[in-house]
This record gives sequence, structure tokens and C-alpha cells, in this order.
Amino acid sequence: MRRIHMQAENLGSAPLVRNSELAGVDRLCKAPVSERPLRIALLGYRSQPYGGGQGIYLKYLSKALVDAGHEVDVISGPPYPHLDPRVRLIKLPSLDLFENGLASLRPRHLRSMTNIIEWTSKLTGGFAEPYTFGRRAVKYLKSRRDEYDLLHDNQSLSYGMLKLQGMGMPLVTTVHHPITSDLRIALNAARCWHERLLIRRWHSFLRMQKQVVARLDNVVTVSECSRRDIAADFNIDADAVTVVHNGIDIEEFRPRPEIPRKPRQLMATASADAPLKGLRFLLRAYAALLERYPDLELLVIGRPKPGGDTERLLARLGIAERVRFETGLSTEELVARYAESTVAVVPSVYEGFGLPAGEAMACGVPLVSTDGGALPEVVGDAGLQVPAADSGALAAAIAALLDDPQQREQLGQAARRRIEEQFCWQVAAAQMTHYYREVLARANG
Repeated sequence: MRRIHMQAENLGSAPLVRNSELAGVDRLCKAPVSERPLRIALLGYRSQPYGGGQGIYLKYLSKALVDAGHEVDVISGPPYPHLDPRVRLIKLPSLDLFENGLASLRPRHLRSMTNIIEWTSKLTGGFAEPYTFGRRAVKYLKSRRDEYDLLHDNQSLSYGMLKLQGMGMPLVTTVHHPITSDLRIALNAARCWHERLLIRRWHSFLRMQKQVVARLDNVVTVSECSRRDIAADFNIDADAVTVVHNGIDIEEFRPRPEIPRKPRQLMATASADAPLKGLRFLLRAYAALLERYPDLELLVIGRPKPGGDTERLLARLGIAERVRFETGLSTEELVARYAESTVAVVPSVYEGFGLPAGEAMACGVPLVSTDGGALPEVVGDAGLQVPAADSGALAAAIAALLDDPQQREQLGQAARRRIEEQFCWQVAAAQMTHYYREVLARANG
């Protein structure tokens, strides 16, 4: 089936099912479909997979739901997602100012109050995309409420979602982790009051998110760690949040034994200038390891901002010519990079789930990970874990694996088994379908 792209105009509580009730739902993966397939709309304010975990989530959850027999549309603002051909993409264009820049505003854009809000916010250092996406989604969906059984918002947490919920459209919301965590870590990494002021301004959308989360009927998150943090930071009852773990596509992310491993290549997937991802700690660890392993290579899937903190740190450490950055890789290319790497490293200070860890594990790559956020839930005993924000501990764990090929082999095999058994998308889609039906039963009860 050919994927259909639709572009809309540029326009301006009951108790939830508990996680224990989802136990054993993975058995549904192989069960015949006994109930009517659902018509589901997945919503994302920006969804390109290169932009982060939210785009990856939409890509693979939509595919797994279609595999399970459901009809799925993805309604997204730009940059748009990469989807399975069976998933229909409905585009809600925005100004996409992070790509196009402030100078891209044209007189025709001023006919839309939503565009004006988006441009003005960017002009003053804010981030209005979740809010403006909500406005556009309401305008698009209010005449189409009968086309879907259920809406599933991917963390826009906008006032528009409350309007859709108030219109009687069953709504599920995924909160990957509270962005309050990002704010705290960014403020701690800031070098001056002016930088902290800009960080607070950019994160001003959190006021909206806190108000919205408190009024949502059906909230899902991707780990027990995120569940606890959402409850604490958004001041809601943890029992009002249900965990459905992310999955990994174990058909795409797989071992490639025909690709020889390089004897001395580290690999990390990290947003280079996001303090949350902890790349600075890995760079310091790598600089220290070069004294013992002068032929050691470091591949980072990501790109630093010109003149940003990462570039300055690379220069200070004298390793700017030693670290290779790549971005825009296809999934097949990414899997090949994992296959040729000796050790994968996840240096994050905090992860709501940790997709890079899961993808590396699915590829059978021995892993060194921090204990930031939900990473212990994902990694378990199938990788080496060290305290977050500790360059020395990272360096020691990496060295231990570089010196022990037998342990690398054992961890790589254990990692693949763990993902197959606990974190495949088939299990996630079955659990999510079960949750959807519980939501619909309450809505129709």
C-alpha cells in the first residue's frame, strides 16, 4: 500500500489500568485478533527521527500498531516523521523556525494568529511549537472526530489536547519524561546568569505542560523511573500514570556478524550540545583513555553546534581531530556502525527510557552505560553501568571491556537476549492496545 500524505492548511477522571494488569499481555503478540481493529491517530508536534527519541517512538509504535492490525494515521508538524508505507502521514505545516530561521516570515503568514504566536515566541527566545501544534490539531480534528476511535498525543502536552479531550475524543498522552529534568540539568551546566535566563525562557512552555498534565485523563510513560519523576515534578498521583515500555525494532536493529568489528572503536549516539546526554563526560573519558590506547577511535552519532560547548571542549582537550561526528544516517547505516564498533557508550545524565542503549543492545554490541534515569531498567545486568556524570568511572569501565574480549562477547549476547525478551515493539504494541481498549471501555461505559 502506498503511503498517503495529506497536508492541512497552515492554521492558526476515572482510575487508569495499572501496570500489574498488563502482565502477560505479551502473549497477545501471537494471539488472533478477536476485537475490531482500532482507528488511531498518533499526534506529534515534530517527529523526524533524527531530532530525537520522540520521532523514533512515532515511527516504530505506528508500525507495530499496523502490524497488530490497526489503522493508524500520524498527524505531525515539521520536521516530518519517517513512516512505514502502511501508515498515513497528515502534515500540519508550521513556520518551522528552527530550520527556516526568523527571516523566513512572509506577509501571507500574518493571516494566521498561530503563526504570529510561533514567530513572536522564537523572536523572544521561547519555544512555542507544542502550543501552536495544539491549536492546529484542534482546527484539523474538530470536524473529523468520527474518523478515529482514539487520539494518542506524543508529549505535546498543549492546551489544544485538553480541548480535544473536552470535545469527547478519547485521548491518550505519552510523557517520555518530564522536561523539568532537562531544565535542571541545563541550568546546572550554564556558565553565566545570561545563559540561565535564556534557558529559563526557552523552557517557559513547562508552565503549560504542568497545567495540562494535571487535567489529562489517560497518561502513559515509558519507564518506572519516568513515572516517579512525572508524579514528583508535575505534582500528580503516580497511580494515575501507566507504564508501557518503549520497544526496539529487533528486525532492523540486529547483529551483523558479517561486518568485522574494529579493534578500537567506541560509539555513542548523543545530542552533542544537550547537557542531558552527558557527551562532555564521555569526551573527557576518551581524552584520558588515549594515553593508554593511542589508537582508540570515537564515533559520535550527532553533530555539535558550530562554536558551541562541545566544540570548545574538544579544542580544550586537544581531541578535535580524533572524534568523528556523523548525522543523518539511515537505520541500516546506523546498524552497520554499531556492528563495526568495539564498545557502545551511553553517557547520559538522565534518560526517560534510553533508546540508544536499547538499540546498541539489540545489535549485540557490548555496552557501557551510566545509571542516569531509566537506564538501569533497560540495561539490567546485560551491560556495565557506572554513576552518571563521572568521567573517571566511564573511562575505567570502557578500559575493562577493551581489555576483556570474552566479557565483551558475553555482554553482547546477553544484551540481545534481553531486548528480544523484554523490549521488542510487538510487546509494546500489544500492551498499548490493551491500554487503548481499557480507555475506550471507560469512555463508552
